[in-house]
Amino acid sequence: MACLLVCVRSVTGRSIEHMFAGDVTGLDAAETLAATGEWHALQRESEVRLLQLAVHYADLYPSPARVPDDQPVPGGERGVVYGGAGCPAVAEFAVAEFAAIIGVAAESGARFLGQALALRHRLPLTWARVVAGEATGWRARLIATACLPLTVQAAALVDARVAGVVDSLSAHQVNNIVKAAVWDADPAAARAAAEQKARERGVWPGRSDEYGTTKLFVKAATGDVIRFDATIAQVADALAVLGDTDPLDQRRAKAIGILADPAFANELLQVAQYLATRHHTTRHDTTASDGAASDRATPAATGHPAKADDPAPTRDAPAEAASGGDAQADEPPGAGEAAQADDAWAGEVTGDGQPAGDLFLADEPGPDTDADRDAPHPGHPDQPLDAASRYGPRTGRGRAEQIVWGMDAAARQDLAAKLAAIKHAADTNTTSTSTSSSGSSGSGGGGGSGGRRPGRTKLYLHITDETLLAGAGTARVEAFGPVFAAKLAELLGHDRITVQPVIDLNDHVSVNAYEIPHRIRERVKLTYPVEQFPYGTGETTTGTDLDHVVPFDPTGPPGQTSTSNLRPLRRFSHRVKTHADWTVRTLDDHALEWTTKHGYKFRVDHTGTHPITDD
Repeated sequence: MACLLVCVRSVTGRSIEHMFAGDVTGLDAAETLAATGEWHALQRESEVRLLQLAVHYADLYPSPARVPDDQPVPGGERGVVYGGAGCPAVAEFAVAEFAAIIGVAAESGARFLGQALALRHRLPLTWARVVAGEATGWRARLIATACLPLTVQAAALVDARVAGVVDSLSAHQVNNIVKAAVWDADPAAARAAAEQKARERGVWPGRSDEYGTTKLFVKAATGDVIRFDATIAQVADALAVLGDTDPLDQRRAKAIGILADPAFANELLQVAQYLATRHHTTRHDTTASDGAASDRATPAATGHPAKADDPAPTRDAPAEAASGGDAQADEPPGAGEAAQADDAWAGEVTGDGQPAGDLFLADEPGPDTDADRDAPHPGHPDQPLDAASRYGPRTGRGRAEQIVWGMDAAARQDLAAKLAAIKHAADTNTTSTSTSSSGSSGSGGGGGSGGRRPGRTKLYLHITDETLLAGAGTARVEAFGPVFAAKLAELLGHDRITVQPVIDLNDHVSVNAYEIPHRIRERVKLTYPVEQFPYGTGETTTGTDLDHVVPFDPTGPPGQTSTSNLRPLRRFSHRVKTHADWTVRTLDDHALEWTTKHGYKFRVDHTGTHPITDD
């Protein structure tokens, strides 16, 4: 076997290998910088070599369609063009082994190989500079990816424009040049791509962090986003009316969970509007007696929504049922007065298109763009930059309302009681509406939106008994990631919760058929949250292929379809295992040992992928 040896000598006369034979702390500043530069140069040279090897490897595995007498089989290998128009097709299964050797998932290996082919076949000027060591490989690969949808002629125009500046400009500047060149090279394609991008819409939840927060990405029609944002603002303002003094952004985040239950959100908005209107009337109607307002029942207490212009309810029920006490006293300072919102949210409107008006609090804390300054902003020389100082307690009324940064435990408990009462009223109304609708003739369904409940969600929570009992530690939520155990109550929220029996994954479950029943599929999914292919990253879902590690034999023994003989694999990985001369076996500890076509071995277990080397 041929072996490539590289020896680099530093400006100090010592080889890099010698420099790192011992503790690097023995190097002085000049030697450290010299070694850093030389290792960086070696890293660039290594990437160039990898790119050259990638294109050579692709040449060794042409598309099966170009191989004489090669007969395709169902699910067998195909030729795939990874680098864009003008690049040769490559036998797709070869990518899996190449990716495993460089320690990445198959899709990442395919991307790297495609970038290398695109540089050689579509961007020859840039490729020449990379091979000569005059351009950094990873920058060139990004350019190749940006040009992927272009024709060969358009890519050549981009190549001529950017080849000489790959390393002389920042990545952002190069990106702008590539964009401009793409537009100039093929205006029609650029417009089509922009129109296609504009049609891409959806809602995607991101990964959860350990603090129990998750980002939600929304791409929708601008008008829909504006209306949804206004509704979020309306719910956030309603929370403020009920006494929630958390910052505006936090209340807007809470609004997402409330809007997930339309009946709850509708009830909350009507209660808040009622309270704000009553407070406004109580403060400004000098003819009303002090006892008249306090005797009014809230919508949550009566179970019947009330509108702002409805007459005061006469049903005898204490206002405390929804407010947790004297509703007027519990209202946050400033509710019922029109106040200019924080600049970040100025101009917000309610769901009906009208200015939010009464529901705004004065001087809501928003993003502090001055927080990283060494001195106060010139426009506010005397204003402290500390958030707690800037938005801390203040006295008085109107623009000088008292704004509290967050709530104490008692206030949070009081707010939770109010929300629970409102949700109970919403649930009661929904159940009543649904029952009435189902019992009436000609209703044609569930009684309108008022009779609908949110869809049921099955949540898989992985937690140890020690963590559960202690209430501290980390748990894992299926499809979202880790979360602190202390945040589980926040995760579950106020929804109705049905706790199902814990599935004991140690149980061996099997059937005699080839088809996989749900009870086995669910156990395999929970046991192996990620596909069990070398460096695989695909999360196991209900649609993931489950592979029989020992192939199913119709004439074989019973129980071949079992939790111990099934592993999740993406469709591509499954096809590689079946058609690409890879072998796999189960080890004694239930890990898998994969052997590639050329004899490279990898162990895949719950800790990931580990290359197996012969001692």
